[in-house]
Amino acid sequence: MSKLTIFLIAISMGSVIVAAVAIYINHRRTKRTLLHMDEMLTAAIDGSFCETVFDESLLSAVETKLANYLSASAVSSKNLAEEKDKIKELIADISHQTKTPIANILLYAQLLGEQSLPEESITCVTALNTQAEKLSFLIESLVKTSRLEANVFELHPKQSLVQLILDAVLEQIAPKALKKQITINCIPTTITACFDSKWTTEAVYNIIDNAVKYTPEGGSIKVEAIAYNLFCRIDITDTGIGIAEKELPKIFGRFYRSSAVSDLEGVGIGLYLSRQIISGEGGYIKVKSEVGRGTNFSVFLPTPQ
Repeated sequence: MSKLTIFLIAISMGSVIVAAVAIYINHRRTKRTLLHMDEMLTAAIDGSFCETVFDESLLSAVETKLANYLSASAVSSKNLAEEKDKIKELIADISHQTKTPIANILLYAQLLGEQSLPEESITCVTALNTQAEKLSFLIESLVKTSRLEANVFELHPKQSLVQLILDAVLEQIAPKALKKQITINCIPTTITACFDSKWTTEAVYNIIDNAVKYTPEGGSIKVEAIAYNLFCRIDITDTGIGIAEKELPKIFGRFYRSSAVSDLEGVGIGLYLSRQIISGEGGYIKVKSEVGRGTNFSVFLPTPQ
């Protein structure tokens, strides 16, 4: 083997060793930088971040930008919290300021209805009472919607018997169902699920109220709870007018009302509220329907794990 060959081999080996050392040093440097960045992000998440490098390096520039970003985010969060508090106050004020006048209108309308009045006056009092009840319902629904959209209400799901929801809803809806001679068959259940009792009762009531509203006199509604591994499904099946397939994607929209039911009472908020409440608890709602053959709503509530 000539000296030249040996020299070239030595140069090659030296180059390989230098390259390996350079790669190792670069790897260590990159690893240290990544670890430092990870520490910076962890500190930013828990709120303890502060700049530690004060030089002209790129890492120092990143720290400075991150510090500026966190400072701006803190200001934005503070402003958002202040706006949220203002919305809370506004909603509470609207609710308080409208509740008493509407209650008084309803009270005086009822008192007038108990008086001996001419026939034309009785008609006017009845209309006044009906419109006041509509106004009360609308204001209450708008306040609830505002709370949901502003995220100023809190859900407190806990393990409870599903039957408690159904009993509360059936007690509320009974007068309306009786008035239309609609039979509600609720199958007793011992299933438990995780839900906020007050708001979930509101959600289920809105769905059953719709079933009563859009089921002809003498119809029927079936309510049944079914247990799964992860969810409890509450089926609400009616023999009502049904929903056209093209309408199904729209029915949970805020204030949406189908032209097919424009002559019936309603403002299009109930199903919107129901979906917002159930999804806020980690559940969801599905619907199947056929025009003229009724509708099935399925409310899925998380079950204890």
